[in-house]
Amino acid sequence: MAKRPTAKYDFKAFGQAIKAARIERKESRKKVSDEMYISPHYLANIENKGQQPSLQIFYELVTRYDISVDQFFFPDKSAEKDTQRRQLDTLLDSMSEKGIRVVTATAKEIAEVETEDR
Repeated sequence: MAKRPTAKYDFKAFGQAIKAARIERKESRKKVSDEMYISPHYLANIENKGQQPSLQIFYELVTRYDISVDQFFFPDKSAEKDTQRRQLDTLLDSMSEKGIRVVTATAKEIAEVETEDR
């Protein structure tokens, strides 16, 4: 039986996104690798060389950094929007009701100003 041809996925964009998120959080590669029970070399290869992570490590990294996987599997879709919304949602989850009211009022004002500019 012939082997089924499969396209090899390039994980470089994923690695770059993970590295950017890790640096933004000011986390060292050693800290992350220790907490995830992986070697720093493995994490460096994921970040810098596009090494394909195991499904478990892929899952742990995207959930750790609130990164939408849609941007990697559906590149034509607006990926940045998805990731930013997930990160905003995470911030909102950590806010008090007072903070959420302030953010809501601010967002309403921004929407109103943008509508006027059209």
